[in-house]
Amino acid sequence: MTSQVSSEAGEALVGEQRSAPATPHHGTEKEVRRLDRVIIRFAGDSGDGMQLTGDRFTSETASFGNDLSTLPNFPAEIRAPAGTLPGVSSFQLHFADHDILTPGDAPNVLVAMNPAALKANIGDVPRGGEIIVNTDEFAKRAMAKVGYATSPLEDGSLDGYRVHPVPLTTLTLEALKDFGLSRKEAERSKNMFALGLLSWMYHRPTEGTETFLRQKFAKKPEIAEANVAAFRAGWNFGETTEDFAVSYEVAPATRAFPTGTYRNISGNLALSYGLIAAGRQADLPLYLGSYPITPASDILHELSKHKNFGVRTFQAEDEIAGIGAALGAAFGGSLAVTTTSGPGVALKSETIGLAVSLELPLLIVDIQRGGPSTGLPTKTEQADLLQAMYGRNGEAPVPVVAPRTPADCFDAALDAARIALTYRTPVFLLSDGYLANGSEPWRIPDVEELPDLRTQFATTPNHELADGTEVFWPYKRDPETLARPWAVPGTPGLEHRIGGIEKQDGTGNISYDPANHDFMVRTRQAKIDGIEVPDVEVDDPDGAATLVLGWGSTYGPITAAVRRLRRDGSPIAQAHLRHLNPFPKNLGEVLRRYEKVVVPEMNLGQLATLVRAKYLVDARSHTQVNGMPFKAEQLAAALKEVIDA
Repeated sequence: MTSQVSSEAGEALVGEQRSAPATPHHGTEKEVRRLDRVIIRFAGDSGDGMQLTGDRFTSETASFGNDLSTLPNFPAEIRAPAGTLPGVSSFQLHFADHDILTPGDAPNVLVAMNPAALKANIGDVPRGGEIIVNTDEFAKRAMAKVGYATSPLEDGSLDGYRVHPVPLTTLTLEALKDFGLSRKEAERSKNMFALGLLSWMYHRPTEGTETFLRQKFAKKPEIAEANVAAFRAGWNFGETTEDFAVSYEVAPATRAFPTGTYRNISGNLALSYGLIAAGRQADLPLYLGSYPITPASDILHELSKHKNFGVRTFQAEDEIAGIGAALGAAFGGSLAVTTTSGPGVALKSETIGLAVSLELPLLIVDIQRGGPSTGLPTKTEQADLLQAMYGRNGEAPVPVVAPRTPADCFDAALDAARIALTYRTPVFLLSDGYLANGSEPWRIPDVEELPDLRTQFATTPNHELADGTEVFWPYKRDPETLARPWAVPGTPGLEHRIGGIEKQDGTGNISYDPANHDFMVRTRQAKIDGIEVPDVEVDDPDGAATLVLGWGSTYGPITAAVRRLRRDGSPIAQAHLRHLNPFPKNLGEVLRRYEKVVVPEMNLGQLATLVRAKYLVDARSHTQVNGMPFKAEQLAAALKEVIDA
């Protein structure tokens, strides 16, 4: 029987593999072990195709029905120096027969395509882990380039690991010798050989990958067939070689999730689909004004494919032009979006302030990355929270929404659109590189489940003057939401001024009156403060004295750490915020219930600063800014220290 575990127990056992009794494999003598979970990391040069290899293995794993979580990790340079530590690209996949939350703390299996990949990643592999090494790349010069004085394959430094030396390059060239390819062209397929080998080891489906390769290289059928041949050769090598005496099975996940159709999805793709769904549910054209920037560019790429859903994309010459076009589209009656990362937000800040003043719906999607300045373009961080809150001149309040998982980016996009359209305001949607590039299963929702986001444009005058004349006042507000009317340009009788200078309440005329400015500033703030958001939910089954409060992508590591602590008998409560401005109305009461509040963040304590300032709660920060997500084991240890202090 396949071993079954609860979600708490499963996530707690990071780095462990438990196996059922061995069974024969389809009549052969090779042993098959059944595991409940595996963490695999593919690593090589940035030109070795590790992201493609990991993505294909993930797709087949998703189609098999495992729960999964991924962590792509690659250099910022398009082609980083070959064979060097900064040039290493990796892709980690955690898949299981139960509910999991993170890509895993440490890989059980490392596929190292060269010495740099081995040296950059060996520190993460626990003793007893499996290492598959491409021995063809371990030449003296290549090893010296990364500081190996002697070969790690021969000097005993890998004792304690299960090392599989495989001449991947040689085997690939041999498999493709009849295809008429140059050596360089044939060598490029070695990642498919490795993928085939791992697919055999973990009983992954193969049909999807072969179909994918033939579609990807449809214009070069000889390259397509060469990749398919390399993939099959890797699978056959695993089946026939004596070096791999064991293969592994991980059964499809037994989920406590709603039934439905699931697919693997990355955060940026889920966010793109959420924006499209928001446009359809609002019955408005979706307009994206954007400038490419890592790690947000995928949203522009994806939305450009969906003109059939009323989507129009504009790749502007710079960040300022991108948001200016988007704000113009909002004025014209579209659901307007601009996408960027932290450096782009800095450039867009003046136009965001203009959107606050004009009180028009606009979604600002910030896929956060390591900073400051160019920083770490391909790494993750949560350090734009205070920038989103306060990074504009004057009092310019903006709602802030943050998804917690890759799949949750879909719902967060709908939520951000709801707020923007209902309250006529720009809204920040704060994702990050970890969510954007990571992936997990996502249940495709029925259209009937999606919120109704339709809004009414102003069509007639809304104010009667003392002489009985009916006029249109662009800043006459809804008494409940404080939103002003949205009038599409060209509507007869609704002509009105627009611009960045302060408006007179109601009429929208230019006003320098001090009392009016004070009133307008306070009214715009009151509108944001009055936005309806759900109460924060607290998970506290044991009546704990310590609360861990998170936001955004820390959800997975925090939840995994909480499960570990509870399994070990340490009571701890957990709450996670999607809405960071305004905070949920019950947040203050929740925080005051606990003796200790800990806030883990991938910054230097930005949410903790906001919480301490607003609620006078002695929130304790636990932070890291190394470009990587928290590891559950390390986070659990830090939380345990707080509980025991």
